[in-house]
Amino acid sequence: MPDRRARLAAARLYLVCDARGDGRDLAAFLDAALRGGVDLIQLRDKRGDDEAILRAAPLFRAAADAHDALFVLNDRPDLVAETGADGAHVGQDDIGVPQARVAVGDDRIVGLSTHTPAQVDAAAQDDVDYFAVGPVHATPTKPGRPAVGLELIEHAASEPRRVPWFAIGGLDATTLPAAVAAGARRAVVVRALTAASDPEATARALRAELEAGVGAA
Repeated sequence: MPDRRARLAAARLYLVCDARGDGRDLAAFLDAALRGGVDLIQLRDKRGDDEAILRAAPLFRAAADAHDALFVLNDRPDLVAETGADGAHVGQDDIGVPQARVAVGDDRIVGLSTHTPAQVDAAAQDDVDYFAVGPVHATPTKPGRPAVGLELIEHAASEPRRVPWFAIGGLDATTLPAAVAAGARRAVVVRALTAASDPEATARALRAELEAGVGAA
């Protein structure tokens, strides 16, 4: 997939989901979210073992392929080739970016979480293809990680960045507008879609909010 980075550059809405889809029909849920405008899906399963990840990965891969989207693994660069993922996302306390790059290769993408201005600035110069900025708000998906607020979004948006970046953390229909006003043009969501009664409509509304920000920039 030689256009991975071009797809990434055009991406606006990024969904993180575990291997169970919070009890939903996982394939149907992913299809609905992608129909609504999700560009990138991440399989993040802190409780699952390798077998669970490998079992769920084909559903993510098939859903991404059906909608011309990207599929990324969380924290597991070592399984990227086996799952056919487009890349991996790592945190500040996970495997380092250089090691992740070696594991996934130059043709696939590497993303990185950032939580401070220094980390944002370093990521913009590092060998990453995108980075996430947050958590903007406290969220149960990141227990023990304090919210960074909108100031870090404003910092990330204060100057042009070499690679795309996404706001993350407690973003939904009520909180996304403030993040967009602070300068976010891309967002990562979890519960906003996994807990939505209509994930397709919710994804469509979230994407529209992001695109409105792009149009106003």
